[in-house]
Amino acid sequence: MTRQGHAAPGIGQSTLLVVHTDAAANGDWSIETETLAAAGARFVPTRSENEDELIANVRDADAVVVGLAKVSRRVIGELTRTKAIVRYGVGYDSVDIPAATERGIAVCNIPDYCTEEVANHALALLLAVNRRIVQQDAHVRSGGWRGGSLAPMGSLYGETAGIIGYGRIGRAMAARCRVLGMRVLAADPYAGTPESTDQIVPLDELLATADYISIHCLLNDETHGLINEAALRRMKHTAILVNTARGPIVDQAAITRALTEGWIAGAGLDVLEEEPPIASEPLRGLPNVLLTPHTAYYTDRSSARLKHDVAHEVIEALAGRRPPHLLNPQVWKG
Repeated sequence: MTRQGHAAPGIGQSTLLVVHTDAAANGDWSIETETLAAAGARFVPTRSENEDELIANVRDADAVVVGLAKVSRRVIGELTRTKAIVRYGVGYDSVDIPAATERGIAVCNIPDYCTEEVANHALALLLAVNRRIVQQDAHVRSGGWRGGSLAPMGSLYGETAGIIGYGRIGRAMAARCRVLGMRVLAADPYAGTPESTDQIVPLDELLATADYISIHCLLNDETHGLINEAALRRMKHTAILVNTARGPIVDQAAITRALTEGWIAGAGLDVLEEEPPIASEPLRGLPNVLLTPHTAYYTDRSSARLKHDVAHEVIEALAGRRPPHLLNPQVWKG
């Protein structure tokens, strides 16, 4: 099997170059370095301050691995010999897939390395906001004990969870909610058959009915700004919103107003429209939002698996074998 426009590279015959677009300065790249070296490829972690620097770093790469950097049509147009672009993670909104497809470049992601981790993190945010854990901890640390109002605080059991995006992670979150005795509604036009007692419903119905809403859909043209002012106003004033997917799915200005003016009761957000947030970001000062720094994916195990899987996607592509998680199969013959 070979990809259109490229001969099978025969990895191992000569040293091939694999470039990381936005490697953390203090990152440990031993897994990628050793795994790729064993297959005859050299792994080079880079960072860039702008698109021109990014282009200079990746122009001559045989494969590009991407964290959060934006691999635009312009960047892809400057690649001279790249066979594959592999995203470190599930989402692939940062890569211009149509542009890569036009160039015959395989684009891959790692869709299943952190399913349980993200579902666990989403549940942790839901529980922490519901139980007001951070506020209660602060109260005790400041010398308080009991006293004061804990309202609003739902019971969870017997209440309704709404899952937006009913793929791997959404279904894993739904399973956790069922264990807590919650009714589960899911909104996803591509959902297929629901699990157990879960119900697939229109988004408007989910927004109006759910006591807790957890977002697990991909970011794309359909979902960008999906949770806007109109959506937030449809929600119950006692509702809690959790987002561990992508920041731009939620209109940040709108949710700031919703939390400030009491349209909804609270939120747990692992992702924001702008990451990291600016120092004056209003969400930082709101007591009814819990913020974590885009870390829902992480455990020691999931991090190691991600590194291994990224390296193996690259190896398969450079060896002329179809990568397991190819996002643009039209570039592959056979």
